[in-house]
Parts: sequence; C-alpha cells; structure tokens
Amino acid sequence: MALAGGPDSFLHHPYYKDKVEQTPPQRPGELAEPGFPAPPGRLAGHQEDDLDLEALVNDMDASLESLCAASETAPLLHNGQHSRGPAPGARVLQPQAAPRQRVQRSQPVRILAVRRLQEEDPHLRTSSLPAIPNPFPELCGPGSPPALTPGSLPPGPAAAKQDVKVFSEDGTSKVVEILADMTARDLCQLLVYRSHCVDDNSWALVEHHPHLGLERCLEDHELVVQVESTMASESKFLFRKNYAKYEFFKNPMNFFPEQMVTWCQQSNGSHTQLLQNFLNSSSCPEIQGFLHVKELGRKSWKKLYVCLRRSGLYCSTKGASKEPRHLQLLADLEDSSIFSLIAGRKQYSAPTDYGFCIKPNRVRNEAKELRLLCAEDEQSRTCWVTACRLLKYGMLLYQNYRIPQQRKAMLSSFSTPVRSVSENSLVAMDFSGQTGRVIENPAEAQSAALEEGHAWRKRSTRMNILGSQSPLHPSALSTVIHRTQHWFHGRISREESHRIIKQQGLVDGLFLLRDSQSNPKAFVLTLCHHQKIKNFQILPCEDDGQTFFSLDDGNTKFSDLIQLVDFYQLNKGVLPCRLKHHCIRVAL
Repeated sequence: MALAGGPDSFLHHPYYKDKVEQTPPQRPGELAEPGFPAPPGRLAGHQEDDLDLEALVNDMDASLESLCAASETAPLLHNGQHSRGPAPGARVLQPQAAPRQRVQRSQPVRILAVRRLQEEDPHLRTSSLPAIPNPFPELCGPGSPPALTPGSLPPGPAAAKQDVKVFSEDGTSKVVEILADMTARDLCQLLVYRSHCVDDNSWALVEHHPHLGLERCLEDHELVVQVESTMASESKFLFRKNYAKYEFFKNPMNFFPEQMVTWCQQSNGSHTQLLQNFLNSSSCPEIQGFLHVKELGRKSWKKLYVCLRRSGLYCSTKGASKEPRHLQLLADLEDSSIFSLIAGRKQYSAPTDYGFCIKPNRVRNEAKELRLLCAEDEQSRTCWVTACRLLKYGMLLYQNYRIPQQRKAMLSSFSTPVRSVSENSLVAMDFSGQTGRVIENPAEAQSAALEEGHAWRKRSTRMNILGSQSPLHPSALSTVIHRTQHWFHGRISREESHRIIKQQGLVDGLFLLRDSQSNPKAFVLTLCHHQKIKNFQILPCEDDGQTFFSLDDGNTKFSDLIQLVDFYQLNKGVLPCRLKHHCIRVAL
C-alpha cells in the first residue's frame, strides 16, 4: 500500500521489505532510506540509518497546505501558472508551522482543484480555456461586463456624405445622399434605379443656372460634389435625357463640317482620322470660322474670325489672318466649362438663337466675366461646343463612351435567352376546326402568327345588354390608349416641343407626339433630322364607319397611334428618317 499524498519510492526498497515485519509496533517510523537525513539527536550512533516516517509525513502535509494557501491568494498568469511574486495589494501570508499530529496512511491530502479556484476568483483563467469575446454582449449580466465595450476599438475613417437635390423636367425634385467621390454617371444610374426607368446610357445630369441663362451636361467622370461647390445658391441639377452626348463618336461628319476643320499637318487631314486627331495630344486640329463675340462689360456684339486650338480660343484682330501677331486670346479652356445659352436674345441681346458660353469655374453670379459667343446656325454651334469638349477632356470622353458598351458586351452572354431543344421543335398549329392540324406551309404559318399577334387590335361589335357600347369598346380605347405612352406629351405648343427636342439632343430620329393646336381631332409628330426640327400632322380618316389615323393623306392607315409609331420605327415611309428615340419626362 502507498501513502496518500507522499512519495512511495522508499516503500519498494529491499531493506524496507525485509525489515517492515520485524519493526516493533511502537516505532513504525524508524525506517531508513538513503537520501533522507536523520533527525539530530535521535539516530546518532545508530548502525541503521532509519528515518522518522511520522515527522516526514507531517512536514510534507505542512508544505502542501502552505502551497495551497499561497495559491488561493496568488493570481494566475495567462499561461495558467501562479505568479512568483505577490499580487499588488495582496497581503503576504507568513508560513506557520504545522502542528505535529499523527496522520493515518489512508488520509488524503487536501489539494484545491482548478475549478474551485475559478469559482472562488472569477479573474483566474487557465491556458487550456482561453477567454473568448461574447458575441451577444447585450445578454451579459451586470456582474459580467461585455468583452467589447464602446470605444475599445479604434474608430475607422468615416466616409464623407452630402445631400444633393436633383430636379426633373416636370418640376419635381428628390434629395439624394451621395458620397464625396460619386461621379455624374453613378448618380444618374442611382436615379434611374430609384425612378424605375430604362437604363440605356443616355441619361445625363445637367448643371442649370437660371439667373445666368446657362446650362450644360456634366461629363460622366466629373465629381458631383466638386461641381456643386462652384454653383450659386440659385443653381440646380436637372435629370434628363441627352441622346447627343456621344453622338459625335458615331457620326463625326455630321458634327464637323469640312470647311470648319483645318490641320497643322495636312497629312492628318483625312476624315477617317478625324476623331483620332482630336484625341491624340500630339496632333494640332483647329476649328475656324466667324462668330459673334460679346465684349466683356458691354452689351455690344462683334463679328470676329475665331480659331480654336489646344491652347485656347483666339480671335483675329485683322480679318481672317491667323498670324501669331494678329491673334488675341479670348478664353482658356483649362479652368473653364462650356455652356449653352437658354435665352440669349432676351437676356444678353444675342444676334442669333445659337449662343454658347465659356464660363470660368471661379465665376458664380457675375455675368460680366462670361465669354459669350453666337454661331450662325445649330450645326456650327454644335461643332464649336463638341470641339471644346474634345480638346479639353480628350481620351476621357472616349473612355466614358466605351465603358457602357464594354459593360453591355460583358453582360450580353448572361442576358441573352438561350433557346431550349423543345423550343426548336415547335410547329405552327391550327385549332380553328374540330381537330387541330399542323401548318406545313411557311407562308401560312407566318400569316397565322401575325394574325394572332395583332388579334387584340381587331375591332369587334361587342354590345352590352342595353344595346350601347361597353366601356372597353375598341373604338373608344383607340382614342385614349396613346396617352399612356411616354412619347405622347399632350397639349403643348410648337415652341415647347422644339425646346424639348433641343434639350434631349438633336440627333436623327428623335421624336415626340402632341395634340394639334389648329385641329382638335388631329395630332402632330415632331421629328429631328440633320439637326433640324420638322413637324408632321396626323389626320383622322374614316373608312366603313371606322376611324383611322394617317400621315400620308390616307394611303397608310392605322387604327391607333401606337400602330403608327410601331410602323414608322421599322419603316421610313414618307418621313425623312425612321423613328429611333422618343423624348421622355420622368417624375422624381
């Protein structure tokens, strides 16, 4: 048997095994073991170096109790070991001599367990159970504070935000919270998403200055917050369509007449390299022609010969001479923006309606520092404004033009529906008889498909029980169904329709429909072609008691205006071009 709490190596000694039965009962502790010193005055002169076992056990019990007492006051370190020194503020316990008492061999030694130490002191932790932050600090009791307290983590950099108010064409507005680095393209996409519009990459953010009579479309890469910092309190942002924003990349010849473009190097003057020369910073394209220039600080206008270069806008002081001694700087494009005049004749006594302005970014309300110019026609003004944009921004404009196309090409493979095997095996069927049959003639199958697709447009003679037409009668529906379309703008004047066309871009095929002011039963189609606006009257005509609409005096008839627009979107007919883009107004 082993002694509980003490070393039992001496119990297996051969000397102890031989003498343990011969030891007198009154002296059970006089057993000798090498390595244990004998008590003084007790074993001196004895031939057998025996050991007082009772004294040894009492000494071990006293040392273990002192060790347990010390562990109750000493805190644990992170590795689960007791600190060697006393804890700060803790009272150091002096070891006391344990009284000598007879200990039975079956009596266990009192050792405190780790669980009891943790129950007595909650601050004690062991290395085997690391401290884990509580994921639900709100569930902690008052005695157990959460592991992560407010302010324990370093504060991160807060993104700067700002409120921007955007207006629509009908006067409604919306306040949008944007980041400081949001571009005009990002804000347009956000407004398109919130307004449930179709994102065809033709939406633009317009900088409008009513007190100055100026407006311009922001470039897609411009920062909205930075532009707003240069605007006056009366200025505002407008959200509208602009189909002509990048039209010069598609049809450059319509924007740059041959007589207005010259090159410093004649080898680069081919029209196939027109845009490359504008985008290439090493080339030297020039736009030249006569413009009406308003003198600074005066109301008078002068007609001068002006040339536009990369270094700025110059005017000639001697006729059409372009010698350096005869050229005078009018405006620098570096720190300026190009605007269009809204009402140049009324506000600035402009000689024509085709005015534009080069406004320094530092100017807010001072009209005296504006460089006002007027062209002879719309094509000339578009050429000057487009050339200023190209020379100012260069490759940034081309990148803005290519980004939506690249994004559309990347998403085309995901958005294009894939025909299944079952769809490829479909056949045309005729169920008009008692039994169905397969239509094998391709012409008959195509005719049946067209008839089924336009069946909802056919007129019927449905009557209600009283003999009058039902509220959903097709003849009544055809007269009002067009009012639900975006391209119909109701009762607006000719001038208002022209203004809307100009605002949303003078591109071929841009159109809208409106009520006629001269004939209450007729309608007017307003169409843009070659940067000119034309009007075509749609007249009603009757045939067999039914009302139709026609653009060519009854040669081509349509049951309603939706059919008419659908037809001329596919066929030019009597129009100068097909209908491509419709003017739209969105309420924010």
